[in-house]
Amino acid sequence: MYLLGYDIGSSSVKACLLDAETGKTVATDFFPKTEMHIHAAQAGWAEQEPEMWWENLKKAHLSVMQQAKVQAEDIKAIGISWQMHGLVLVDKAREVLRPAIIWCDSRAVPYGERAFESIGKEECLSHLLNSPGNFTAAKLAWVKEHEPQIYDRIDKLMLPGDYIGMKLTDDAVVTVEGLSEGIFWDFRTNRLSEKVLNHFGFDRSFFPDIKPTFGIQGLVSAKAAAELGLKAGTPVTYRAGDQPNNALSLNVFNPGEIASTAGTSGVVYGVLGSVNYDPLSRVNLFAHVNHSAEQTRLGVLLCINGTGILNSWLRRNIVPEGISYAQMNELALQSPIGARGVSIVPFGNGAERMLENKEPGCSFHGINFNIHNRSDILRAAQEGIVYSFKYGMDIMGGMGMDTRVIRAGNANMFLSPLFRQALANTSGAVIELYDTDGAAGAAKGAGIGIGIYASNKEAFATLEKIAVIEPENANRDACRQAYETWLKAVTAAKG
Repeated sequence: MYLLGYDIGSSSVKACLLDAETGKTVATDFFPKTEMHIHAAQAGWAEQEPEMWWENLKKAHLSVMQQAKVQAEDIKAIGISWQMHGLVLVDKAREVLRPAIIWCDSRAVPYGERAFESIGKEECLSHLLNSPGNFTAAKLAWVKEHEPQIYDRIDKLMLPGDYIGMKLTDDAVVTVEGLSEGIFWDFRTNRLSEKVLNHFGFDRSFFPDIKPTFGIQGLVSAKAAAELGLKAGTPVTYRAGDQPNNALSLNVFNPGEIASTAGTSGVVYGVLGSVNYDPLSRVNLFAHVNHSAEQTRLGVLLCINGTGILNSWLRRNIVPEGISYAQMNELALQSPIGARGVSIVPFGNGAERMLENKEPGCSFHGINFNIHNRSDILRAAQEGIVYSFKYGMDIMGGMGMDTRVIRAGNANMFLSPLFRQALANTSGAVIELYDTDGAAGAAKGAGIGIGIYASNKEAFATLEKIAVIEPENANRDACRQAYETWLKAVTAAKG
């Protein structure tokens, strides 16, 4: 008995075949082996062909099936994860009308800003929990104004994962989670936002039928079954955007739990148990995978642009050539907590939303040429990244989130013992490291959706925990003092 998970990224498409009973990955692969093409006709634009996602999914899927040598009838359900906030438009024949406008395309910013002013900031934040910003609704507004001949042919709009679901089943459906990430969902009325539809003049018929995140959303068609070597009628039973799905893959479902990543940029994604928002709109809120009208579960998404990119910059420019990240970690550990008074503000990778879109740049503070050395700089860099996470989690705390557990994959900055211990000490949360990824999470989600697993607890009972890092009470005061020093540096950097 097996489960399939697909993860539709902007760089590649990954497939994962999971043994439902053991919870172990049987086979996994991704395509293309080089990054998928992103077309940018103008600065700030980013588009991809949805058909390219489908072609790469087929390659990844067929590779997985060949590796595992399982029978099609043994695959019981399929789950889908996708790059968030994209816009896919199809006509009545289910043909794509134009390339998808993906998450990193910024052309729609003015449309979101005008909607924020016109609808009203308080109305947007209290009902949508976000400003319309550069999300899917604003992207559709751009198409309406600049490509009216395309707009007039729209039958349905979808998120990237909904398009893949349609290719699998011939059914166009969407979830509340998907609608919320597009900024179409009113959390106060629990329906499509009349204010958003009326402001932009969108036709309600554009929106597919709404299905639960977990449950039968469609059955694999005969055509898709022939292309993929699947059994026609295999159910698609789960779909979610990549950040909610990453949280699911780490078994993050309950208020106070947090999923985190710390690569080039960092993400802190926490679950909130009540409808709330940040009045300064420094974080985004979307429906989490287990949100419902009866049980509020919101995903609070904080993206920090300047995190691991600081560590990689130091490796390229400061440490001797040939030094590995592991060796950098060892050097950093030679400096004490607080790096003997050195603070580094890591925000050198563009405007930071949690700083109200200010762009202070990266800055070094407190360096004394007579006492500080490379180890102090390397430690201050890792601590500065930790403190940026703490800064964001304090925003979440102001919204009522009590952070107890931070779960992460064993990758990137979380490979550093210094980083993860400093994060535990500074936040007071337990850090749990796991061996998982988005495609495996989508497969587990499919198992929940088809009823193989009675609950997330059962689904993730076999999730491999690599390490647990507890806060060190003896060092919490030193970490707190270093954080206070860092906050002063941030205030100075912001001017």
